[in-house]
This record gives sequence, structure tokens and C-alpha cells, in this order.
Amino acid sequence: MSTPSAPATVPLHKNEHLKAESNFLRGHILRDLADHSTGGITEESAQLTKFHGIYAQDDRDQRNTRRREGREKAFSFMARVRLPGGVCTPAQWLALDILADERAIGTLKLTTRQAFQFHGILKGDLWRAINGMNRALLDTLAACGDVNRNVMCNPNPEQSGVHAQVYRVANAISAHLLPRSRAYHELWVGDELVGGGEPEAEPIYGRTYLPRKFKIGVAVPPSNDVDVFSQDLGFIAITGADGRLAGFNVTVGGGLGMSHNQLETFPRLGDVLGFCTAEQAVAVAEHVLTVQRDYGDRTDRKHARLKYTIADRGLDWFRTQVEARLGERLGAPRPWQFTHSGDRYGWVAGEDGRSHFTLFILSGRVKDEPGYRLKTALREIALAHKGDLRLTANQNLIIANVAAEDRPRIEALLARHGLATANDASGLRLNALSCVALPTCGLALAESERYLPELVSLLEQEFAAAGLARDAVTLRITGCPNGCGRPFLAEIGLVGKSPGKYNLYLGAAFDGSRMNALYRANVPETELLGLLGPIIRRYAAERTVGERFGDFTVRVGYVTPTGRAQDFHEAKAARSVNT
Repeated sequence: MSTPSAPATVPLHKNEHLKAESNFLRGHILRDLADHSTGGITEESAQLTKFHGIYAQDDRDQRNTRRREGREKAFSFMARVRLPGGVCTPAQWLALDILADERAIGTLKLTTRQAFQFHGILKGDLWRAINGMNRALLDTLAACGDVNRNVMCNPNPEQSGVHAQVYRVANAISAHLLPRSRAYHELWVGDELVGGGEPEAEPIYGRTYLPRKFKIGVAVPPSNDVDVFSQDLGFIAITGADGRLAGFNVTVGGGLGMSHNQLETFPRLGDVLGFCTAEQAVAVAEHVLTVQRDYGDRTDRKHARLKYTIADRGLDWFRTQVEARLGERLGAPRPWQFTHSGDRYGWVAGEDGRSHFTLFILSGRVKDEPGYRLKTALREIALAHKGDLRLTANQNLIIANVAAEDRPRIEALLARHGLATANDASGLRLNALSCVALPTCGLALAESERYLPELVSLLEQEFAAAGLARDAVTLRITGCPNGCGRPFLAEIGLVGKSPGKYNLYLGAAFDGSRMNALYRANVPETELLGLLGPIIRRYAAERTVGERFGDFTVRVGYVTPTGRAQDFHEAKAARSVNT
């Protein structure tokens, strides 16, 4: 393995030393968990628990009160369940449902990376929560940290033959790129540390793992629901004339995180690197990852993602590096077409006679509320369902592989709990995403999930008044510019700038092939409707046949995005006069 690159005159980031000295991700996690004098853990352990799928957090709504009272922060933990392709069994859903009630805040969060998140786990419940997930044959290993994260894959059940092949590839990639450290098993599965045995090693990652996180998504055209160009590494499935999987177009260098007022950071769309066969996909994934392992920036974590390595060194250089490790050339990219990035709601018939029902879940939050007991309903469905359940990249849920004889029972449960009409929402609401943000995310600058219902309702009125209630428009809001809700690929994107204020972006392509651009910076919540209302009304009056909202805002000159980093910054500078 090559030595990680770092300029001789620039010191490595402190996290690099922490990883190297952690004894393959063990550190002092066990000691910190045993310390009952505090509800939190040390900063060093907080960095290492991320590799175990766990984030140390606190309730920011309580910070000021607890500070005045002289008490420590209201510490808790978020745990993310690794779920390649978002597929789980009904039994696993039921196990997580119980854990949410017993060990967390009673809700399940479906993420934009097809994973589950548990919030509000107290320190004393953390081991039992993670251990319980493992007893359900699920785990949180590598769901966070400087490693490959949860591998996304288009559920696409209406094309079950191709999806089955693609899903197998996604699972193989996920398994191959998992860390090999025994630390996870020692800490969370067994109840004691393993002693003796052969020396431990990480054959792919090495002692210091990756410079930063690494994300992989697999798309099946015509759907780009995984936003493949936002991934560090993307695979676009190519179907042959026989209807079977021929291979993948490979994309590299995507990533949507940035920092406000730091022009050296930027969102970036991935470039098409070439074509590989399905048999080559796992090897290509490893070699793309190891090139980044060896050449990614380990001195500045804000410059450590693969997108910066490619932006600095060039796509041709990167291709040469990957092909040298692969031992053969990648093929020329093959034609494909994306038409949308959303989900197909309601019932869809599969090729094998089975049916699949996609249920809209706002922000992916599964909970019971007065008049809409979603968590209870899905528990009853899981008890009755004989197929599987699939989390989508848009925070929704597919009740998949329903046999013809079982469909009436599932339909009855959907109707009884009011879920059958959940998809009868506006086109805007059905294409809305949000990150969690406040009160638990330590990076949040503004509200996101808690503000989305109000924001959608206000904008729905404008779209309905313009006769556009059923038109599909992507709306995404995040509490900070790290991009967890993929806001820079939204036709309307809001990125938190400070409490109650957002940067407003317009102009992304509906199929996820073009980023948006900054339209106005630092906009108060109270002014968003005044800015967007006239644009919505003009769109209704002047759009061409079939023209999407994002394309319209580009055509008439509200923004001029191209997806390239330098143009993003030029637009950002031009529009920032009112910051």
C-alpha cells in the first residue's frame, strides 16, 4: 500500500494521528462508555465511534437552560444502521421498531442514503441498542467515519430482473469495502475484548483509513433517485439488448458539501470515468477508493474528499491511476438516459407478478401523530407482510414483493390507517427532502426537518394558485451547507445560513444531471414566499410544453448554473451582495 500523500511542510490533520494510534478503531471507547460521571464521551472517542456508525450529540434546544443551571449538555447518541440498497426484512423492521421505543426517542428516521437512524440514545442504552441491531442481523459498522459509507442502490422493483443483478453487485461492493477491524465485534456484539490471535490488519484501508468519508451510489436508468453524480463513486447500470445487465458507466468525484464563505470548498458533480463490466465492478470500486486513500489530502479535512483530488489532479490522471491498479483499460462510456430523480408512488406491478407499494413519508420520519399513526400502521404491515421493505434515497418506503394473494390484506391495512391516500399530495410535497438539522445536529445553522412542513404548505399555496398543484418540483432544505439532503441538486434548494435565514438556490435539473446556482443569499424565512411567488407565477404563464421548473429558471435567466465548481463560485459571488 502506498504511503498517504501529504506535503512535507504541512502537518497531517490531528485525526490522522488519532486513527493511527487508535488500535484499529478501539481507542478509549470502552473506557469512556464505562464512565458514568457524564452522559458524553471524549472528543477522541467521538471521532472513533463514527466508524462504528455512532455520532455523539446533544439537544441544542436545552443548551442555554442547562448552561444557566450549571449542568452539562443533554448528551445523547445517534446511531445509523448500515443497509446496502435500503433492503430489509419485515422481521428486521419490527426489531428496529422495538429498539426505537426501548432505547431511543420512539421514532425511526429513513435517511437520504437508504439507511435507518436512531436519535436520542442515552449513553446507558447505547450498547444494548447496537447489540440489539446486530441480533436482528443488522449493524452500524462503517455507517459513518473515514470509510466507505452505506452503498446506495436504486430499488426499482418494477424492473426486478435488472434490479436483482444490480442489487447483488451493490451488496458485493459493500461487503468488500467493509473495515476488517475486530473492534466493532468486540465492542458491540460480544461483551469482552478478544485477546491473542494473529496480528490485525486493514488490507484495503491501512491504519489511517481514508482522508474523509467515501460514498457510493448505483443508479438504474431511467431513474436517478440515488443522485449518482453526487457520489464519490457512482455506477450507472447499462442494460444489454437481451435485457440483462451489461455493466456500468463509472462516475467519480461527486460531492455536495461546502462551507459558507470559503470559496476553496464547493459542491461538484461527478465525471464519467468509463465503462466496466459487472464482474469488474468490485475491483473498480476498490481501486478508485485506494487511489483516494493514497493521494487524498490528509492535511486539511475540508479539502480531503475525492472531488478535490480530481479537481486538483485531473480526470485523465485519475483514470490512469485506476487502470494501472485494475490491470486493464476501462471501456468507453455507453449511452444512457435519466428522466427523473424521484420515486414512483402507489402500486406498481413487477415483472414476476408481484406488486410494490411506495409510500410517501415526509422527511423520512416514522412516528405516530394524532390522526396519523404511521409507526403503528407500519408495524402492523410488517407483521402481515411476506415480502421485503425497501428504503428509497428520497426518504420513502417501498412495501415490496407483495404476492397477488396477499395484496388485499396489505391494501386493507393501508386504508385502515389512512396510508392509502398519503400519496395524494402535491407534486412539490412528494419531491421534498430535508436533513435532520436542529436540535441534534451539531453542524446545523438553521432549521430543516422541523421547518419543512410549514415551508411546503406555504409554497403549495403558491403552486396551487398558479394551477401547478400536481406538477413535480424538487424542493430540498438543509440546516447547513454540508449537503446531506442534496440541496444543490434541487430545483428549489434552501441551505441554512443562520437561525431563520437561508441561501436560496434555483435551477437544478429534475433528473439530477445539473446543479443549481445561488439566487439570493441570507434570505429570512419571511421573505422566501415573496421571492419565489413571482417566479412560480411566471413559470405557470411562460413555460414551454414539458418544461421543468429548474430548466425554466435557467432559460429565462434567474440563474446560470453549469455544474462546474468555478461557475458555482462566480454565481455565488455575484449574488452575495445582500449578505
